[in-house]
Amino acid sequence: MQQRIDVRIKIGEKLFSFLTDEQLLKGDNVIIESENGQEFATVERVVDLKKGDEDLPKIVRKANDEDKEKNEKNILKAKEAIKETEILVKKLKLDMNIINAYYAFDGTKVIIEFLSEDRVDFRELIKELVVKLKSKIELRQIGVREQAKIVGGIGICGRVCCCASHLREFEKVSMKMAKVQGLALNPNKISGSCGRLMCCLAYENLFYLEMSQKLPKMNSEVKTPDGLGMVVDQNPLKSSVNVKLSLKDGTVTIKEFTLEQLKKCGYSFEKVNKNLQENDDKDKD
Repeated sequence: MQQRIDVRIKIGEKLFSFLTDEQLLKGDNVIIESENGQEFATVERVVDLKKGDEDLPKIVRKANDEDKEKNEKNILKAKEAIKETEILVKKLKLDMNIINAYYAFDGTKVIIEFLSEDRVDFRELIKELVVKLKSKIELRQIGVREQAKIVGGIGICGRVCCCASHLREFEKVSMKMAKVQGLALNPNKISGSCGRLMCCLAYENLFYLEMSQKLPKMNSEVKTPDGLGMVVDQNPLKSSVNVKLSLKDGTVTIKEFTLEQLKKCGYSFEKVNKNLQENDDKDKD
């Protein structure tokens, strides 16, 4: 009986799907065929076959003891490759920081990842590495977010960085997302260990955008169960707003009202947004 398995080649990389005729479990090792040739991979999950899965590639085989031993040797060779590369980088006075290295499963090629703020002329470095490592060399420049993904770390939330634990691809993150979510627009407070804006800003962005369309706008007048008032704060996660009210005795108070309470008083975000759009169109004319 065929199974569909999702495998990972390297820690932090996205998952790749394959078919297998063998009964495999999470944690099993397999040999797969990739654009880089055969690769040693780990099964992350076994899932039910779906329509279209029959076109997925098949694994080469389940990894045997010889394959596992070969992979362990490649890991040790990669550590030595990092040391040798760092020595040559220092010797050639190149402005680059070696982050990671790994060998193709057949051991004929080593991929070395490095970090640098500028373009680096590493032609001489490759020549010396070929002689030293006796393998094909591929130097791959990565960014600080990729570095954080490889190195790992703990975020300000106290959990392992998202990029190192479960994210497979980086989404575009902007200061606009922080603004929509009402966060302090201080880069030091909303940046991750890589120095870039935190990936998690993208998680709830769509929800906040939707709620910003549904909730009454700041400083707008709304009818509440306690009379007319002005919106002074929005609470997207609670689907509510804080409204400033003037009471009959002349005092002023601020009360929280849910979107459902406002709707019962005649509030309609569809109507409000339509009016706002019409006003914008008039201004453009």
